[in-house]
Parts: sequence; structure tokens; C-alpha cells
Amino acid sequence: MLDINWIREHANEVEEAARLKNMSLSVKELIDTDDRRRELITKVEKLRGQRNKGSQKVGQLMKEGRKEEAEKLRVEIRELGGSIEQWDKELSETEKEYERQMLFVPNIFSKDTPIGKSDEDNVLVRQVGEVTERDFVIKDHIQLGELHDLFDVPRGVKVGGSRSYYLKGDGVLLHRAVQQLALDIVMKHGFIPMDVPIMVREEALINTGFFPTGRDQTYALEEEDKFLVGTSEVPLISYYAGEVVDVTEPIRLAAVSTSFRSEVGSAGRDVRGLYRVHQFAKVEMVVLTEANDEVSEKVHQEITSYAEQLLEALELPYRVMAVCTGDMSQKTYKQYDIETWMPSRQAYGETHSSSNLHDFQARRSNIRYRDQDGQLKYVHTLNNTAAASPRILIPLLENHQLEDGSIYIPKALRPYMGGRDTIACTAVQE
Repeated sequence: MLDINWIREHANEVEEAARLKNMSLSVKELIDTDDRRRELITKVEKLRGQRNKGSQKVGQLMKEGRKEEAEKLRVEIRELGGSIEQWDKELSETEKEYERQMLFVPNIFSKDTPIGKSDEDNVLVRQVGEVTERDFVIKDHIQLGELHDLFDVPRGVKVGGSRSYYLKGDGVLLHRAVQQLALDIVMKHGFIPMDVPIMVREEALINTGFFPTGRDQTYALEEEDKFLVGTSEVPLISYYAGEVVDVTEPIRLAAVSTSFRSEVGSAGRDVRGLYRVHQFAKVEMVVLTEANDEVSEKVHQEITSYAEQLLEALELPYRVMAVCTGDMSQKTYKQYDIETWMPSRQAYGETHSSSNLHDFQARRSNIRYRDQDGQLKYVHTLNNTAAASPRILIPLLENHQLEDGSIYIPKALRPYMGGRDTIACTAVQE
């Protein structure tokens, strides 16, 4: 959420941000609604002031024994009360409409954000690691999973429906190993590990900018009036909602949690395998900083590098992409996607997303701090994926397969895998 006074002063900039983020927004309509809201506030306050003065006058007239005048004034006050009720109702309706419109105002984007319509217009920042050409026919992650009995998609679909799966044996161990490695990396950089609620109230999703625009991607628990989160970014930011915090040093939080996404709009896309599933696990980083552009930009580069450290530890080739306006969400000020090479796709696939939101979430969540002058300001918030599994298992298995079908285990993962250096090619027979 942006400040309404700032929106008024930068109406063209906000309108342009909406257009480039593929959002429909009329800033003029919003300002007209705010004008009406302000008029009604003034009117209602004026009428209430008149009523209060009238009530005081009635008391004074009664003390002076002027009962007839007092009764006449009471009638006028009752009529005034009816007017106040009428205007107050219109004010309430106008405020609700104003709040609704404000929730659809997008964040502006950074000056170095590429202009584009979709992910095809994202811009390469850097590419790390060499894509290895194999002199044997490679297997995709599904074939490798079947060979080593790492996961079972057909039974997952039987039990949970489309885009469901079971992880098994070494598949579970790899899944947990990557998460623990990611957590260990970010903890070295001062992140506090947390276990968080994954079932949250609607206000948590509104305050963090996932509602109303991302509502169709979220599973609702209707009878509970709660929702399953698609990232622990939601509970981590909401942890400080409505509070005044100390960001003398940035607050660094990391959560390991299960996440859920409905994947509405992806029918027919990536239906085979583990790339696009409804349930997954994430290690998520969230940082709160002072409202200083240089500070939050520095933190953004840092948290992006931590995800890169994981991929380098996993010995995987990847690239960092500057996300363009049309591929951004409503709430994002600046974003990088990290894409990892996936041999079966013959393409890089997104495995991490690193975002700087400035004070957009903080305004909605009312998270503030006191600056050096003691003035209250909204913090800047940032987030990045440290690891998301099982998607990360796709490049991990496919890039590290050996000619005989066994799978090389990167050195950084071996302490979490019982010291083994490979998953041997010993297919389990039914």
C-alpha cells in the first residue's frame, strides 16, 4: 500500500506502474473516492460538533429554567442525530470503497527494473557454472526417481489428486538435506530460524499483499475462515504486524515450512513430474530494515547471494534474472529470479525468487520503527527463497546423474546423507 498523499502527488507514476504490471487501475477514480471520503468526514465531524454544542446548550437552558426552549432544542438535536446517522452510513460505505480501491494500488518499481510484458522479457544479470554436455542419453528426474524409488507420483495422484506425489527413501533424505543445508547457510548470516503457522487469517494475506490479487492461488478453509499459505513470508512478516520494532540492525528471520498453491491458470503446464505441485516445502528468508533505499538495496543483494551460495554448494549451474515489470506481482518494488539448469527441459527453471518491497507490506501490516529523530516510519521488507523442494530435486538429480544411472551427491550434502558420495543404481523391484 502506498500513502494516499504520495499517490495524489505521483498519480501518473502510479498509473504507469499499474499499466506496466498488467493491472487495471484508475487513479482518478481512487482520488475521487478519497475526495468524497474527506468531504464526508468533514461534514460528519461538523454535525457532531453542532450536536455536542446543542446538548451542552440544553443543559444550560434547563439549569436556567427555560424548559420550553430546551425541549425545542432537543427536537432539533434529534433531527440532527438522524442526519448524522444518514451521513455516517454514507461515510462508512465510502470508506469501505476507498479501502477496497487502495488494496489494488500496485507498488512502484525500481528505476533499474526492466520494462517488459512477461518472463520472456526478464534480463540476464549473471550466469554461473557450465552446462555439462553428456555423452550418454540422460534420464529425466521422473525416470531417475523411478529407478531409485525416490518418489511415487501415480500413487500421489491416486490419493491427493493432480500435482500430488509421495517422496520415499533417499528422496525424502535429499529433500530434507537440501532444506537443512539452506537453513545452515542463512543461519551463518544471522537469520533466526522459526517454525511458523501455515494456516492464517485473511488479514495476514491482505496485509502482506497476497490478497486480493492472489486470492485464486490460495487454498481456503471455509469453515475455519482461514487460508493455507503459499510461503512462510506471510507469517514471518505478520509476526510483527501492528508493532514498533528496532531495526538498528536489520531483523533477519528464516522459516522452514510446508506451503500450498492452487496453481490456478497453469492447467496443462508442467503436469509431469515435480516442477509444479500443490504442496511443497520452503526455507524462506525475510528481512526488515530501516526505510533507507541504500540499506534495503544492499540487503537485497545479500539475500540473493545467499541463495546463490546454496546452488554453488549443490554444484549446479544457474543464472540470475532481473524480473521485468510485467512479470512482477503487485507488491514488488524490485525482484530477481534465480533459475537453475534442468537438463530434461533443456532450459533454466526458476528455483528462487528474491524481492525488495520497500514499505509496501509494512504500511499494510503497520510495522514501524523510530528513526534517529524519534519519528515513526514504516520499515522496508525483503524476502527470498533459500530453498524450495521438491522442485530443487529436479536439477539436483538430473545434473548429477552418472552414466550407469547412479546419482552423484555433492560434497556439501554428504554430511546430511550419511557420508555417502552417490545414490547407487540399485533399482527397487515391486
